[in-house]
Amino acid sequence: MKKQAVLLAVLSVAGVASAQEVVKIGHAAAVTGPVAYFGKDTENGARMAIEALNARGVRIGGKPVRFQLMAEDDGGDPKQATTVAQKLVDARINGMVGHETSGTTIPASKIYHAAGIPQISPSSTSPKYTQQGFNTAFRVVANDVQLGQALGRYATAGMKAKRVAVVDDRTAYGQGLVTEFSRSLQQQGGSVVAREFTHDKATDFSAIITRIRASKPDLVFFGGMSATAGPMLRQMKQLGMNVRMMGGDGICSDEIHKLSGGTMQDEQVVCAEAGGVQGEARAGMDKFRADYKKRFGIDVQINAPYAYDAVMTMAEAMVKAGSAAPSRYLPVLAKIQYKGVTGPVAFDARGDIRDGTITLYTFKGGKRSLLAVTK
Repeated sequence: MKKQAVLLAVLSVAGVASAQEVVKIGHAAAVTGPVAYFGKDTENGARMAIEALNARGVRIGGKPVRFQLMAEDDGGDPKQATTVAQKLVDARINGMVGHETSGTTIPASKIYHAAGIPQISPSSTSPKYTQQGFNTAFRVVANDVQLGQALGRYATAGMKAKRVAVVDDRTAYGQGLVTEFSRSLQQQGGSVVAREFTHDKATDFSAIITRIRASKPDLVFFGGMSATAGPMLRQMKQLGMNVRMMGGDGICSDEIHKLSGGTMQDEQVVCAEAGGVQGEARAGMDKFRADYKKRFGIDVQINAPYAYDAVMTMAEAMVKAGSAAPSRYLPVLAKIQYKGVTGPVAFDARGDIRDGTITLYTFKGGKRSLLAVTK
């Protein structure tokens, strides 16, 4: 009898487990290659959200569910991103968080849209992503228009720069950011005195730096990632070009100091992160950062809290809709109002974050130092 009771108990537990619906959340970013630290950052943030939801015991439509993260590596490559996107669609994910870069997010978004799967990017800033007219495309960070405007204003008013040389890495992100910054700079009375480009895997910038140096700029604006900006700073130093550099969230990581070979000077670099909180809301962000370090043993790079909020916002829409079916919760997601660790999450008609904030940083002692939170 005792054995039968134990067997019945085991079968009962197994029955509950089998009845529990699995909600699959996809995530894709570059977790290998030169910007793997960014990709792993957003993957970790998404994983923290999944773990928090499962610990909470979420019910959707009155039934208990278990969230599962399906993480893929897109290598930061647009072609690989579309392959990964199709793989996740075929696996019947309920929602997608990613991709990491604009260059991977934009081509992948077509595949998610064709399948009717909601997609929230925690880091892609190119305006083109949400200008495609896809009702499945959302982002929880400000776009390049907002970033470029804020950086242009700060370059002229805060850094007193009038003559600026611009360089982009030919990615959708880099080109878009440089375009918006240049427009803002000129609106503020500044001028672009040199326009150069490289690519995101380049290592030799001597020819570019030599041409830029001849234009005698007050500032170099770089549209790209720290994996490229760091070596560029080192070579600027070697060629006797001691001017400041500005860029977006792609260079807004402590990794840039290491990648510059330690040649980056205090306050030489100013960057902007799409997002940011201030006042009482900072307590929630500080707690997230502390929890992240406890969980993974490393500091947040940039976008982990936005990936966390993307998953949480998606889950909240499912709960409100009473269903994890993409077609059922998508209309709810479009109108959601969620209070996240990164601040209020609500989307406009295109899927862009409403009232997106920008955080400006510089670097001191190789570490990011807050300058201001603005809009």
